[in-house]
Amino acid sequence: MNDFFLYVKESYNELVHNVTWPTWGELLANSRLVIIASIIFALVVFVLDFISKNALTTIYNIGS
Repeated sequence: MNDFFLYVKESYNELVHNVTWPTWGELLANSRLVIIASIIFALVVFVLDFISKNALTTIYNIGS
């Protein structure tokens, strides 16, 4: 049980004294970047899905 308390104490000490936390501005900037990148990625996937769907539908209709 002492090992557990030692682990918690050392973890807390590291989080408080050794971790460099981002500023609020950095956090907002990084969040915006992630949101924009996610939207761009989703749009790319949507466009590729749309193109492949239409291409396959055309191919299937030609073969019918």
